[in-house]
Amino acid sequence: MSNSVSLDPQLLNEGWLPREIFWSEEIYQLELERIFARAWVFLAHDSQLPKAGSFLTTRIGEDEVIVVRGRDGKVSAFLNSCPHRGNRVCSAEVGVARGFVCNYHGWSFGLDGSLRGMHESDSYDREPTFDRSRLGLKKVAQIESYKGLLFATFDADAPSLPEFLGDFTYYLDVMLDNDPGGTEFFGGCISSILGCNWKIAAENFAGDALHAGWTHASGAEAMLGGPVAPLGDPANESYHVNVNGHCWEFNLDGVGNAATLGDKGIVRYLRENERNFAQRLGETRAKMVGSVASANVFPNFSFLPGQNTFRTWQPLGPHKTELRTWVLVNRNAPEEVKQAWKKGAMLTFSPSGVFEMDDGENWEGSTHSNRGFVTRQQPLHYGLGLESRVAHPELPGNVHRGQINDANQRAFYRQWSKMMTSTDWSELLDPRAAR
Repeated sequence: MSNSVSLDPQLLNEGWLPREIFWSEEIYQLELERIFARAWVFLAHDSQLPKAGSFLTTRIGEDEVIVVRGRDGKVSAFLNSCPHRGNRVCSAEVGVARGFVCNYHGWSFGLDGSLRGMHESDSYDREPTFDRSRLGLKKVAQIESYKGLLFATFDADAPSLPEFLGDFTYYLDVMLDNDPGGTEFFGGCISSILGCNWKIAAENFAGDALHAGWTHASGAEAMLGGPVAPLGDPANESYHVNVNGHCWEFNLDGVGNAATLGDKGIVRYLRENERNFAQRLGETRAKMVGSVASANVFPNFSFLPGQNTFRTWQPLGPHKTELRTWVLVNRNAPEEVKQAWKKGAMLTFSPSGVFEMDDGENWEGSTHSNRGFVTRQQPLHYGLGLESRVAHPELPGNVHRGQINDANQRAFYRQWSKMMTSTDWSELLDPRAAR
């Protein structure tokens, strides 16, 4: 594996994955170039930028980025790095500003990223070759919104965001469009550091329902007040679905994830709105709104329907990840329901949450056990559900029967491998899955 960044398609189709992809510094550097510098990556929710001058700082891969709403109301994003000596021009995580000024030499930039002035500006203006128009902050190549979620890419040749998402928007609408008022991020951002490879966390949300009944058994019983029904029960209608490496695993129980937050008001809100959800989404998707489920938008944007925790896995090296977490709510939901969702998310999926501590320990162990040379030569098994693909009359994309399955993890790594080896976007997206 050290001489190549591709995965053997036959071995992956048989359910085998090399460990080297979670440990190699060489592979990690190529990920920054071939995945994070090219894919559409989640930046922010529109509600985080309520007025002109509202900004936040984030990262695309390890490239630091400022996201800001301009005076014209449009959102821009550009590198948080001064073109003079490279220093950050904004150190705050969030705020409202009229512009950005580098602490080093006083270069100042407008909300559109253009260079507006600098300390000792006469010294520059006397230089005949000095051209301010060429010295603004580097902008992302494209930035687009899908129903409140803002994404950007550094690749000018990348397909549009709707093409990148493809038919996965059918599933995203379960969370983003079940109410006419739309959604918002409620409360602030929780940030924590995990000693794990970013892919291990992303693939867990892409499709690992198997761990829930074992890893989270005690936490789920504590929050629900009793034993948890097994997800592998054949009587449960459940699926893995994936489009272009974007993945969602779910059953159709309606409120299973929401119930684990331990608040009856949240469950009551979902029950009272079932008919409204069905009118907007149809009967099947209405049952997904609060169900036991998890999802990942390739490469590193994950969420849990029902529990409503939305998060990014920001890579900080092959063995280190920053987790940023928000709570998504319907804008029209009652204030007490929004507060309950925020409190429930903190109880379950925060650094001290009953579920997140379980996950963090396992992900760190799964990363650092690969430090051994002999250990890294042993492939990992991803072989559940090899023959589970089905044709579904309603669900788009690649559909696999059963929630206890590895189909989505295999799809995630199949997309990862394609992006690591191909520069041709026509080879990277499934034309059958695009709207």
